[in-house]
Amino acid sequence: MSNTSKRTALALLFIGLLLPPSLLAQQQGAPLLVAAAPCPPFVISENGELSGLAIFLWDRVAREMGVEYQLIERPLNEVLEAISDEKRVANRANVGISCLSITAEREKYIDFSHSFYETYIGIAVRERGIMDAIRGVMANPAVYKGLLIFLGFAILVGAVFFIIEHRLNSKLYSMESQGGKLLEALLVGVIFISRGPINFWEFKTLTARVLATLLAIGSTFLIAGITAVLASAFTLDSLRSQVSGLQDLSNVRVGALESSTSSLFLRKNGIPHQTNPDLEALVAELDDDRLDAIVSDAAFLKYTLKLGKEAGKYQYLEVLPYEFESQNYGFALEQDSEFVESVNQALLTVRTTDEWRVKVLEYLGE
Repeated sequence: MSNTSKRTALALLFIGLLLPPSLLAQQQGAPLLVAAAPCPPFVISENGELSGLAIFLWDRVAREMGVEYQLIERPLNEVLEAISDEKRVANRANVGISCLSITAEREKYIDFSHSFYETYIGIAVRERGIMDAIRGVMANPAVYKGLLIFLGFAILVGAVFFIIEHRLNSKLYSMESQGGKLLEALLVGVIFISRGPINFWEFKTLTARVLATLLAIGSTFLIAGITAVLASAFTLDSLRSQVSGLQDLSNVRVGALESSTSSLFLRKNGIPHQTNPDLEALVAELDDDRLDAIVSDAAFLKYTLKLGKEAGKYQYLEVLPYEFESQNYGFALEQDSEFVESVNQALLTVRTTDEWRVKVLEYLGE
């Protein structure tokens, strides 16, 4: 070999050592190595084959970029290591795919693409039957609170008017027996509170008439307050489920995935809950009425319930229309990867297609 050829070979070798592994692989015609961690519905592993919403999206992005790739299944922790650990060679990967939340902590050692799916923490509950709804309403403290407030003011108002009027007003107070008189006093109070003030001319004394006029103002606000308390117990959501929002979770049996952001969210809000590493096991417990609610990523919940309903299960389970702590999923890329801009441009293109919208509907029913 001539000196010129040797110098050229050494120069190419030196340049190769300086190039990032991903760029060098592409220049040599090798496909990108894509590590994927199972996380249905984004990455689904069945019979050695990988599919799912994120796998479909990456395939379309790669086509848009014009690059070849090779999928390798890895656990989630190994996916992040394969992307971030520059010293590792054997299990090195250029791209990571899973339900990877884009966080500031992760951005310190890997790059992320733009968000490809925006999700949030959701609540799954079991709809109640008519008898369950009735029992739920009767067990609701708000019902008794409203009734006690109503009865208390009715007794107070009835007693005051009875003391002032019962000797003079035979029209309102005509019963002879002591029990009858007490009942009349209560009825006057109930009518006053429920219908609004009795016309002041129904009373014989000026004191009662003035008091009736003054109470007319206060009773308007009182009736509105009692109505609001009772209405909260009879809302559509509360009839369908004993959980109508985050505020109800402290009083029911709640489940969440073990070591998940949902479990952390519940702990931060001081909500006791049980954990399980298997979401399907939690859903089965909810369906069997062993849990009252499941708190998890809304996409996971919707996908699991959709599959179950297609199989004839979980017909009375639903995800409530409440969103907590939104999070974004993205593709993980090597730090300072030369593919970031290309991936982002391709993502913007693919996510506007009808094909992507159909896939989201197929997997999540939304």
